[in-house]
Amino acid sequence: METILQTLIQNVLNALQWGSFYSLIALGYCLVYGVLQLINFAHGDIFMVGAYIAYFVATLFLGQQFGLFSADMPGWLVLALAVPLTMILTAAVGVTLERVAYRPLRRKGANRLYVVITALMCGLVLENGNLALLGASRRKFPALIEETVWDFGLFSVTNLRIGVILAAFLVFVLLQIIVTRTKIGMAMRAISWDRFAIPLMGIPVDAIIIFTFVLGSSIAGLGGLLFAMSYPVLEPYMGALIGWKAFIAAVVGGIGSIRGAYVGGFLLGFVEIMVVAVFPSTFRDLISFTILLMILSYKPTGLFGMAKTTKI
Repeated sequence: METILQTLIQNVLNALQWGSFYSLIALGYCLVYGVLQLINFAHGDIFMVGAYIAYFVATLFLGQQFGLFSADMPGWLVLALAVPLTMILTAAVGVTLERVAYRPLRRKGANRLYVVITALMCGLVLENGNLALLGASRRKFPALIEETVWDFGLFSVTNLRIGVILAAFLVFVLLQIIVTRTKIGMAMRAISWDRFAIPLMGIPVDAIIIFTFVLGSSIAGLGGLLFAMSYPVLEPYMGALIGWKAFIAAVVGGIGSIRGAYVGGFLLGFVEIMVVAVFPSTFRDLISFTILLMILSYKPTGLFGMAKTTKI
């Protein structure tokens, strides 16, 4: 009985960690969709770019790139510098995509389908551009902090796992405060309701959209950094599958709902880990997505989504 309880608690901790990664990516999908009604399918690849940016920033400060810095710099200091730099640089990538790919289509009033196709192409450009520039060889992320295992008898947990879970929770709380308690958050919600009436009120729509991409992309960069620290093997296509799964998690939670994206990420993490704990790993995606499909069949708008009505 004690062994079963230990296994269950350990699986719950694993699910919380995986759910944190899904939630961080799903929150980015949610922000962009909530403001622009756009599903940014390149978001998973922005997560991948964030992981690579974190790798180059960390190796630069460790003195492993170009020899510009002393290799004696402590790992905790490198991490403290890498987090904001990774988020800023990844946000710059997201804003560049918005300026180059999405804004011209939006200003020309292009059909939403063309914008979605453009987002898919942007993801492919990021993946294959990375492959062309850096090659297909995998890269190992350096260990920035010493991993500490805390044993509580029935279960054990590492400091890195706790950090990932806490980071996802803090990002969720911060986004909730920004969207519900600030003027810029009010403007983001207003644009989602009526994008054409907002300029008449003197609200700069383009500035709000850029801020949304900054938020979403910086969160993806943070997720990429934490993922690279937890599973330190980087390759150009690492963001494709996890990005699609995070999108599905956002839909199940209720696309456009911050709370839904957060809960949906953890729900997918729990379902996947528990399926692997009971069935062979080859059944993971089959059973997981079947369960999520059943949830959507019962509640098509997602767990926290609300059906929108259009007045004619």
